[in-house]
Amino acid sequence: MKIVNISVPVVRTTIGKLPKLPGAVEVELENGAKGNVKVEWGELAKEQVSTPGEIEVTGKIISREYPDPLVEQRADPYILKHTDGYYYFTGSYPLYDRIILRRAKTISELPAAEEVVIWEKHESGIMSEHIWAPELHYINEKWYIYFAAGERDDVWAIRPYVLECGDENPLTGKWVEKGQINTNFQSFSLDATTFEHNGIRYLIWAQKVNNDTISNLYIAKMSNPWTIEGKQVLLSTPEYEWEYQGFYVNEGPAVIKRNGYIFVAYSASATDDRYAVGLLSAKENSDLLNPASWTKSKEPVFVTSEETKQYGPGHNSFTVTEDGSSDLIVYHARPYKEIVGNSLYDYNRHARVQRIFWNSDGTPYFGIPGYYFNESQVNLKIKIIVGS
Repeated sequence: MKIVNISVPVVRTTIGKLPKLPGAVEVELENGAKGNVKVEWGELAKEQVSTPGEIEVTGKIISREYPDPLVEQRADPYILKHTDGYYYFTGSYPLYDRIILRRAKTISELPAAEEVVIWEKHESGIMSEHIWAPELHYINEKWYIYFAAGERDDVWAIRPYVLECGDENPLTGKWVEKGQINTNFQSFSLDATTFEHNGIRYLIWAQKVNNDTISNLYIAKMSNPWTIEGKQVLLSTPEYEWEYQGFYVNEGPAVIKRNGYIFVAYSASATDDRYAVGLLSAKENSDLLNPASWTKSKEPVFVTSEETKQYGPGHNSFTVTEDGSSDLIVYHARPYKEIVGNSLYDYNRHARVQRIFWNSDGTPYFGIPGYYFNESQVNLKIKIIVGS
């Protein structure tokens, strides 16, 4: 990823007043995608704005904005920026036996934030094994966690479940089990996510058809945060070669709405270095329950990088920067390729965060997992005009 152009605004101020310089600037990459990147500027003394004229200040791009990894051994990471000013983080716990939450005022503070266990698996029966991929949502002034779980006597009887909390702080509040989501048929099902559009709440999830080995994505409307209503529609099935490496898998849907479109990022193939992210898109005014409304990328949009040593990036979520100016992808990836045994039980899928860029056609460009810019090759200057 190489920067070919930087849009730096001209800043104006008056005599004796130090201006506020932008914390981020828009850059254009060599493929034409654009997005904001964080910058730091050199010092500006008050004496420099004591007379009318033009001043030039140099700066540098911060290519590694967040700790990498952000949180170790937390696969399927999910970050929610809430209206209370906190970022909330959750993800699959390595032992697959509990649901955790942590929060911080900034993303960079999440690694050191206290992690709280808000729910633990049952000793037997449903929700007693394979506690996977929790997501935190705030709906109608209540907190909800969507997660998948199996049962002691059939660990692969994975189903989607919902927890609810009506308290202000979900880390200390009381969580109530709302039960299993009522999908149309009973089979291996996981990775439920929810979003609202035009006053309608939808659920998207992954599910196998009865004893089939293929994991598809489905979409349906919801009558409340734990109940689907009406028909469930097949949204995507593994059809391209990159989607069935090791296993035929479409899973881990994540929704972002931008530029007049609904985008659904999803993950495909086995959970090793072949794991990759694909993209579905639909126009925002289309019928989201009509499969014809959706377009699917023929190629993956986020894949393993030998250059950065991040393998099997996937099962992402989306959030935004602290100033709200940029979208972020939150994902997991391993720092190595070779795995001994079942990749599901190799716990070094670390949570990571980086900025998203946007193509000229309005689609997201995720770039390379773990990308960084060569700061020495970026000539960054800002012009300040001091008026009387």
